[in-house]
Amino acid sequence: MDVLKTAILEMCRKRKDKSFCPSEVVRQLYPEDWRLFMEEVRESMMELYLQGKIRVSQKGIPIDPNQIPKGPLRISKPK
Repeated sequence: MDVLKTAILEMCRKRKDKSFCPSEVVRQLYPEDWRLFMEEVRESMMELYLQGKIRVSQKGIPIDPNQIPKGPLRISKPK
């Protein structure tokens, strides 16, 4: 498993039932250059989502896993 996937799952564990933004993951890992990793963290997020390991939502509604999401997203543990 890659670093970003591990970091996403670890943040889910720490946050318990609270959601978080994908940028929080890369800001923690790469505080100076976090913007450079946004595309990669979103790709890792979608892979985990498709595997059912996390929940990805927008405005509290789970996103369609077959669509490339646009706009702000939140990650949380699956329900």
